[in-house]
Amino acid sequence: MPRERVVASLDIGSAKIRTIVAIVDGGENHAIPNVIGVGLSPSLGIRKGHVIDVEELIHNIIASLEDAERMAGVPVNHVFVGINGAHIESFDSRGVIAISGPEISPEDVARVLEAAQAVSIPANRRILHIEPKAYSVDEQRGIKNPVGMTGIRLEVEAHIITGQVQHVKNLEKCIDQAGVDIDALIPATIATAEAVLTRRQKEIGVVVIDIGAGCTSVAVFEEGTVLHSVFLPVGGESVTNDIAIGLRTSVDTAERLKIEYGSVLPQEVGEREMIDLSAISKVDTQTVSKRYMAEIMEARYHEIFSLVKEELNRIGRSGMLPAGAVLTGAAVKAPGVLDIARDTLGLPVQMGFPEGVGGVIEKVDDPAYATALGALVWGVREGGQAGSTGVVQLKRAALQVGSWFKSLLP
Repeated sequence: MPRERVVASLDIGSAKIRTIVAIVDGGENHAIPNVIGVGLSPSLGIRKGHVIDVEELIHNIIASLEDAERMAGVPVNHVFVGINGAHIESFDSRGVIAISGPEISPEDVARVLEAAQAVSIPANRRILHIEPKAYSVDEQRGIKNPVGMTGIRLEVEAHIITGQVQHVKNLEKCIDQAGVDIDALIPATIATAEAVLTRRQKEIGVVVIDIGAGCTSVAVFEEGTVLHSVFLPVGGESVTNDIAIGLRTSVDTAERLKIEYGSVLPQEVGEREMIDLSAISKVDTQTVSKRYMAEIMEARYHEIFSLVKEELNRIGRSGMLPAGAVLTGAAVKAPGVLDIARDTLGLPVQMGFPEGVGGVIEKVDDPAYATALGALVWGVREGGQAGSTGVVQLKRAALQVGSWFKSLLP
């Protein structure tokens, strides 16, 4: 009997760091992960996917990991990491090889994917993920899995996602110094889709839009595979900053206003509805118009979905995706976001909630956990193994002791 194994994922966003710990049947790569631990901490050392404070980010990651470990009752040594940021770019590539044996083997598939990666990539970029879109065997096209087929020539059309080397290395360094090893880096576009999309949605055509704090990731799926993906440098922080500027408040007050009173439907807010800021802030004491704040939010969300529509226009899929749009991320929960997305995109729109997981799902039944859960599901499917070494635990303990000792110095 294969024993259960522990699998963990880490989503390092610009506002929050989320950790999920789950157990799965050790013998099945398609087993449903059962969530046993969830960790959440502020993210103060990263902005739009770029590390801006190494030491701060390390301690934020540690806080999230320890939060999840306390709930799960098991240590976390290895993690699958969902990565996002405006520095991530994607493109399509082709690879062609001659088939080596009487039929196509898994080794042939690996070789043709390697051939697709043998393209001219700038020295400052690194391949994070390669997603095969379709294979061709001789003259037969549109093949999903060519293993076992006979032929002479194997070709693949692949979607390649890259990140800037320095940003990826900085993130890897922070995770390593937080005391965990990285099993894989999964772009948020791929991870989010794993969490919230069904196979049928991917087959008939769908766009998943993940609006995070620092950026918005967009992935279009058709015929079961990714057709297009992009990261847009706008997100929930952009909405907060607009509120702060428009209402002349501090950023912290603007964030609370967005969360507690935010709406993207100004027509449903009374003209005389006001908010007394002294009730929620020690810095700001004025009274502001709730409708004006809704107008500010509406303008920014309209811009975000207009940018998404431009991407759909580029690939000829604007208004042409039968499964519509699925929205995820912490910033999509404001009242009216689904309505403005539906009007701007001209598509059916729904909120994306994580699927295919068990355990304490009430803790993660939230669009904000889509990337973290998707990275976990992807890791389970790919057969990632959790580590058992105690070295990383010692490393983390040493870091904490060093930080405590430094705090005693004058």
